[in-house]
Amino acid sequence: MSDRRTSSEQAPSEVPRRLLEYLAEGLVDEPEEVSVEQFDGDHQTIVLELCVAAEDYGRVIGRGGRTAHALRTVVKAAATGEGCHVLVDIVD
Repeated sequence: MSDRRTSSEQAPSEVPRRLLEYLAEGLVDEPEEVSVEQFDGDHQTIVLELCVAAEDYGRVIGRGGRTAHALRTVVKAAATGEGCHVLVDIVD
C-alpha cells in the first residue's frame, strides 16, 4: 500500500491551518495579506500564528475579543476532529 495522498486529502495538522486561513480571509478587507504560520509546540501541540494587514486586526479580534475567541473555538474543534491539539495566536 502507498502512503501518497490525493489532492483532496490533507495531513491532519494541515486542516486547522487551512481553516484558520479561510475564516480570516473572509473577515478582513485585505485577504491577500492573511498568512498563517504553523509551528510544532510541546506535547504534540500545533501553534498557528495568524498575521493580517495592520488595519484588519480589529476585524479578527472583534469587540471584546469575541471574534478571536470564536476563531480559536472553531479551529480547536476542527483540530480535535483530526486528532491533534492546536493553539491560535494573533500576531502583529
